[in-house]
Amino acid sequence: MKKILFTACIVLIMAMFVGCTTISPITATSNELGPKVGTSTAAYILGIIPVSNDYSIQAAAKEGGITKISTVDLKTFYYLGIWSGYTTIVTGE
Repeated sequence: MKKILFTACIVLIMAMFVGCTTISPITATSNELGPKVGTSTAAYILGIIPVSNDYSIQAAAKEGGITKISTVDLKTFYYLGIWSGYTTIVTGE
């Protein structure tokens, strides 16, 4: 019984350190790929308590000083079952 309990505790501890991040392309324009990159993030604690919540394309472009958008990507992240959110990544000139 002690081995089963020990194994279950180890599995739970390992599950707490699991994280996942994916990046998906959203759109691309005919503008040339520029050197500037801007990001904006919305993050949540426990998936419901917002830490920051503006991950719009406009906010990312403004942060990077971009006037001509080339590409837009969306990064989704989830860490430790506690911290999750989205980051919009904009590239352009």
